[in-house]
Amino acid sequence: MLDIAVAYNRYRFLGNEFLTWLWFSIENEMESLSQCDPELVDLAVGNRMVLENRLGNGKETLTIKGDAAGLEEAVLALTKGALITELQLIYKSGPVQWVFAIKGESLGMSGIKLPETGPVTSETDLEGAILEKIYLYEKPIELMNKIYAEFLKKRLSDDWGGKIIPALQLWLRTEQTLGTPGSKTGL
Repeated sequence: MLDIAVAYNRYRFLGNEFLTWLWFSIENEMESLSQCDPELVDLAVGNRMVLENRLGNGKETLTIKGDAAGLEEAVLALTKGALITELQLIYKSGPVQWVFAIKGESLGMSGIKLPETGPVTSETDLEGAILEKIYLYEKPIELMNKIYAEFLKKRLSDDWGGKIIPALQLWLRTEQTLGTPGSKTGL
């Protein structure tokens, strides 16, 4: 059995690969992501992305944030071997929307902005309000769990090296040539 520290260091790239694949999938394979939530209206990249490129013993970090930020630098960093280490997502399911960030190293979610809920006007409404908040926190976590399971199926399949990586590389070359981000991103 592997020591936990050894296993962590050996496989920590997997979450970063997941976020990189997720951006690609949002831009190119939204229909496959829609299978993870039947009520999915939209899943888009928000206004913050962190990329990291490990160069020998050092690392280079690029943070892109802001409503008017472009993705050209992110695309260029990916073509040079960087991976996304943090990604803000905007998730719309049915009539409600969540905004949250997910970190590749731990797959931890942070900064979750929940949809608005009704006011609690009496003590009897309190239990319902608590259950609603729990549901609203669980919904994006459940979505990310399902999408990650889909990623793992693809990552462990024979299609990863033969079809998915070449499609991802083609997408990056196309984005780099066009010099403009995809239409579904909010950066």
